[in-house]
Amino acid sequence: MSKKKCVVIGMSGGVDSSVAAYLLKEQGYEVIALFMRNWHDTTGTLAGECTWYDDQMFAELVAKRLDIPFHCIDLSVEYRAKVVDYMFSEYEKGRTPNPDVLCNREIKFDVFLKEALKLGADYVATGHYCRVESEVIEGKEVFKLLAGADNNKDQSYFLCQLSQEQLSKAMFPIGDIIKPEVRRIAEEEKLATAKRKDSQGICFVGKVDLPIFLQQKLKTKKGVIVEIPANWSGYNGDGTEDLETLATPYVYSAEDGKVVGEHNGAHFYTIGQRKGLNVGGKPEPLFVISTNVESNIIYVGMGDSHPGLQRRAIQILPEEIHWIREDLALGLGESREFDVRIRYRQPLQKATLIIKEDGAYLIFDEPQRGISAGQFAAWYDVDELIGSGVINK
Repeated sequence: MSKKKCVVIGMSGGVDSSVAAYLLKEQGYEVIALFMRNWHDTTGTLAGECTWYDDQMFAELVAKRLDIPFHCIDLSVEYRAKVVDYMFSEYEKGRTPNPDVLCNREIKFDVFLKEALKLGADYVATGHYCRVESEVIEGKEVFKLLAGADNNKDQSYFLCQLSQEQLSKAMFPIGDIIKPEVRRIAEEEKLATAKRKDSQGICFVGKVDLPIFLQQKLKTKKGVIVEIPANWSGYNGDGTEDLETLATPYVYSAEDGKVVGEHNGAHFYTIGQRKGLNVGGKPEPLFVISTNVESNIIYVGMGDSHPGLQRRAIQILPEEIHWIREDLALGLGESREFDVRIRYRQPLQKATLIIKEDGAYLIFDEPQRGISAGQFAAWYDVDELIGSGVINK
């Protein structure tokens, strides 16, 4: 009689990982629950948000209900070093990182995976809404990361930096079902998390007041907010510019507009941001269109359709190009059309990926709003995530 395969599930204290654990047990796996404590500091955390000990309590209740072993592990040192310090560093440079993508690559499917293997795991599972499948191609098993069946909850974007090795050990038990069904199963099985709200904010930190959170490391520094008019002369491009020009953000100076307010530090703001500017008396809302951390100036434009919010192309440096499907990687000078997203829940956008000596360029069929350096661009073939990379500028 063959031994049951062992799956260690990352139990977060939410309904998704709870139902994932239930489904694995129903499928006949030996299931072990492992709770990660990754963050201790409450600086900047919004009042009323559940803390890690609430999460642990709910995770433990579910494990008890399912009659599966429950373990805790403190990965806060690794999480600070690999995710939070990176986040601070990126904001300090005026870039906009995605800590959730880093958390999955560096913590859940790296440090956590290694701990799970010590417990005898054959696989690691999470409550992500995505799917993994494999196919033998030219004699080699190739793993595919697919979008979740629930279009409203698909979380494949957050896993866009995973490798073939990481996917070979990954399971996503709820990837084939939709959120209402997950809730129904949780209620039917009387799981403690059945009606618990979904977590929001930064992975393992929770919902935060970002400027206050960042002030742990980044100092406040008074600067001016400059409004750039929609008819600024730099917007005269006709879309036929070379790739490098198309992928370069507009560069403004204080003389290009007028001072309309003050801020506490350009590194606290990101492209496309509307809240937190505290500038009133305008016919339409103001949006951040550029930040300059060296001169400590924020540039804003009035209205959602301001040309400063739109870009046609982005560049990804050679060392930042990541192919999940290494067998489909493009070579120098090659190009291919993909569906692309530059942020979670953004509808997929048509774009052409071109590989040049100085990196990958994505040229969108339609201009994209609010592109910011540091974000991840992920490219798909229908519902399969093929690769990703960090936007250079």
